Amino acid sequence: MDQTEEVMFGFWFFLMSDLILFSLLFATYGTMIHSLAGGPGPRQLFDVRSAGIETVVLLLSTFTFGQASVVMKYDKEPGRVSAWLVATLLLGLVFLGLEIGDFIGMIGKGAPASRSGYLSSLYALVGAHGLHVTCGCVWIVVMLAQIRVFGLDRLVKTRLLRLALFWHFLDVIWVAIFSVVYLQGLVG
Repeated sequence: MDQTEEVMFGFWFFLMSDLILFSLLFATYGTMIHSLAGGPGPRQLFDVRSAGIETVVLLLSTFTFGQASVVMKYDKEPGRVSAWLVATLLLGLVFLGLEIGDFIGMIGKGAPASRSGYLSSLYALVGAHGLHVTCGCVWIVVMLAQIRVFGLDRLVKTRLLRLALFWHFLDVIWVAIFSVVYLQGLVG
């Protein structure tokens, strides 16, 4: 196994450990869904339009990252790869802004994390995802700097591949959050 394969295997191992973390957060959320302690529940808190816009923004960021990957593979043009990464970064930041706005809105409705077990688990799950998106945005900035300094050498490409896996993983997790927390919360 060459060094690149070892690094990619290790990164897949990291993603699977992250999947376990999110599985535990989903399980906690599922057990706390009815632990409202007299506080607001999903129907009083959620605006499915806002969550839908967040979903579209994050899925668009997957498209832009995919475009960066295609350009990196076929065009090998650092400037175009960087442009697509900047678009991905901007969409990630928009997503984070919308998510923070949702949190502020929920707190304004009398729903801080300390209000109930349900809200604690909700903030933990959605907040952990937001923290991961924040880390992904920082990672994009680092990769933009590395592209500028080193170009698209083998090491930079390998790092971009890992970042792509991470970013797409976050989209899968968000689709699960959107489905389980927001859609199911409004129906149930």
